[in-house]
Amino acid sequence: MNETSPAQQWRVPSSLPAAKLAGAVLLLALGLLFADGDPVRLALAALAAAALAGWAVRDLVAPVRLAVAPAGLTVINGFAGRRLLPWSSVEAIAVDRRPRLGLTSETLEIDAGNSLHLFGRYDLGATPEEVAAALRAARPVR
Repeated sequence: MNETSPAQQWRVPSSLPAAKLAGAVLLLALGLLFADGDPVRLALAALAAAALAGWAVRDLVAPVRLAVAPAGLTVINGFAGRRLLPWSSVEAIAVDRRPRLGLTSETLEIDAGNSLHLFGRYDLGATPEEVAAALRAARPVR
């Protein structure tokens, strides 16, 4: 990648936060419907709905999970923060494949020495293999 090429970024698909918010509303509605006056059931449904809604808010506040530029990689840090990983600190870019229950899951792993950053398909809006190939192509030659 040369100095004049624009940065690439990968983000959460726009439909995902909407699905999470709809799931939170559904959980709350089911809690109200089946609580039968039991405050524990209602509280558990409300807690699960709040957690799902919080997860959706994170997707709305910080949809970009990974970006690449000539200076290095920018990754999400914490709830909605960003962290720049200079190319010199990136030790490895790999895709981990694991079969489970008849399905294969893929995770993009970025090893930055003191930190390991993991991204799934729904974090990136693309397959981890495609993103890994783009990152390797963007990495400056050592």
